[in-house]
Amino acid sequence: MTEAPEAGHGSTPRRTVGGRLLVSFLVVLAAFALTLGWSLRALRASAEDARQVRAAYVPLVATIGEALAGQNVMNTQLNHITSAKNPADVQQWIETARRVRPRTFAKLRDQAERGLAGDDPLRREVSEEALALDQALAGTGPKFAQLFLAIDKGDTKRAEQLRDELVLAETDAAKRLRALRQRVDEQMKQITDAAERREERSLALLLGLSALTLLVGLVTSVYARRVLSPLNRVTSRARAVAGGDLTPREVVATDDELGELASTFEDMVGAIRRARAELVQAERLATIGKMAAHITHEVRNPLSSISLNLELLEEELSDPKAEGEEARQLLKAIVGEVERLSQISEQYLSAVREPRLQLSVEALDDLVAETHAFVHPELARAGLESKLEVEGEGLQAEVDEGQIRQALLNLLRNAREAAGDGGMVLLRVAPDEDVVEIAVEDDGPGIPEDVRASIFDPFYTTKRHGTGLGLAVTRSIVEAHGGTIVCEPREGGGTRFRLRLPRCGDELSE
Repeated sequence: MTEAPEAGHGSTPRRTVGGRLLVSFLVVLAAFALTLGWSLRALRASAEDARQVRAAYVPLVATIGEALAGQNVMNTQLNHITSAKNPADVQQWIETARRVRPRTFAKLRDQAERGLAGDDPLRREVSEEALALDQALAGTGPKFAQLFLAIDKGDTKRAEQLRDELVLAETDAAKRLRALRQRVDEQMKQITDAAERREERSLALLLGLSALTLLVGLVTSVYARRVLSPLNRVTSRARAVAGGDLTPREVVATDDELGELASTFEDMVGAIRRARAELVQAERLATIGKMAAHITHEVRNPLSSISLNLELLEEELSDPKAEGEEARQLLKAIVGEVERLSQISEQYLSAVREPRLQLSVEALDDLVAETHAFVHPELARAGLESKLEVEGEGLQAEVDEGQIRQALLNLLRNAREAAGDGGMVLLRVAPDEDVVEIAVEDDGPGIPEDVRASIFDPFYTTKRHGTGLGLAVTRSIVEAHGGTIVCEPREGGGTRFRLRLPRCGDELSE
């Protein structure tokens, strides 16, 4: 039995993020390789042109120039040979030049055949022209002999005739050499111009390919960012979940690992949300059970006292000789227990219902001072010293005066019980940036660290007859005002409670 395909994926193969990013990288790499290939090709062509000019054409032009210079000197010597004072010296120079000239033409042919490429039209042209010039000038040897003989015999007319014929032949050779040099110069210029044009084209192409590579890189970056965008969404979602946001979110479906990750993560968030709901429900049931146990414990004693007093009252009323004073005492005791039951009921109601605030802008420094004045006699009767410290004035905040007063009274009475006879209680209020901080301190034995972590929990108490609701109610009041409350050890021993309430905007702007 084969397994069914996964839901949402069908039978089509899934595109992986790694594969898509690899393709993007290969596209960028291909664009870079294309740019690099064209650059290397242009550099190689330019190097080849430069090598050909340097290795073939420059030596060729130099050799043609050398041959042409020899022809020019030869013409000069021939023009003056008949009128020279020492014709023998001129004759010797001419003979030497005529012996060297064939080696120059041979060198020219060798350079053309070795240096120029086989498909270069100048290769054959230079070689053939050099051979033709060598043969043509070699054929003037008999006339040079006749010229020298006429000069020796003093036959000036014959010598001048032969001289003119030889000058004409040498001048024609010089013209042909100049024409050959011009042809080589033109060809070298064509190569140089072609190299420059190729270089310009290569530069333009390089710039274009570089721009294309940059464009491909940018497009690939945008594509990679779009491919990885689900990962950013999952990361943001994880931060939100870590902050307590378990609201269901729609998953953007993608056919890759990131889409599967996002879907799996959202399923996990749903499971956490369901588990938390079940935990909250369980905690509610546990709280209700604990509250029921506390109520039973707290109410049992007053009810027992009321029941006993009622029995005594019944006996007192049934005795005709009894006086009314004892009956009144019993009724007073019953009323006291009923009031105690009423206070216990009010505490439990305060713990389970959200504070309903009636907000107004109040000067917290005045409110704290009034609360201290109210509780000071009570602290004095308990044998405690109390101090009030106020930093600044007009520390305004939007609060419910009655509930903030109740929170402060809870803290001050806790401080009274913690400090003991002869202790000290400090009430301090001061501004701190955009909040007002109210501190209640005592110099009692302090609260152990493991106990401080639980003192704000409902029903947690270290007192023999306490309900464990006073600090829980205080924290509920402070948080309902958008503030915070912390408990910390006091320097030198004792405990400090710090309330921080937001200040009014008008006060902050002044």
